[in-house]
Amino acid sequence: MNSSSDTSATTIAPFTFPLRYKFPPFFSLQPNSNTHATQLKRWSNLIQSWCRHHRIYKLTLVEAVESPLFRNAELRKQLHLSDARIVLDWMSKGDEEGGGGRRAEWIDGGNKGAAWIWWRRPEEWAGAIAEWVENTGQKNVVLTVYELIEGEATVSQEWHGMDAEVMFKSLNVLVKQGKAQVFGSEGQEGVKFF
Repeated sequence: MNSSSDTSATTIAPFTFPLRYKFPPFFSLQPNSNTHATQLKRWSNLIQSWCRHHRIYKLTLVEAVESPLFRNAELRKQLHLSDARIVLDWMSKGDEEGGGGRRAEWIDGGNKGAAWIWWRRPEEWAGAIAEWVENTGQKNVVLTVYELIEGEATVSQEWHGMDAEVMFKSLNVLVKQGKAQVFGSEGQEGVKFF
């Protein structure tokens, strides 16, 4: 699994799995359509919670299926790679498509080996960033993207340490809304908020 933030320097409390994680059938996708739909929702919630807790934005499935997220060592059960893809496919579809509210997005298209996990969608991150800009008087101030991600002023913000690609997706939402302008060369980008 990939995480843009270095978690080795900080101590993270252990993740608390939901009770259903200790139920063996949870690790086998169920054939009954109603049970299957409920199970997909529960897997989606678990994946989002896990990623949020560990500050993971990008999930590489080959690595993830070997992690405690998909493998319960105590039960000797795991959600297999093909089933994990089914869950993420469902998460990537909108509610109107009978999916999981676009809480995942395949990064590598048809390969389906890695996905963004949207425990907050770019639009939601954009809203949080815009609110922070407003509350801290950063309008009409130029900040570097690095400052937004790694700066001291954002340490208390949930996006601190965010994957740079996720930050740019979020900033692009603000650009489209006319609330920000991103400029500069790669690695030296600045952003001005309006």
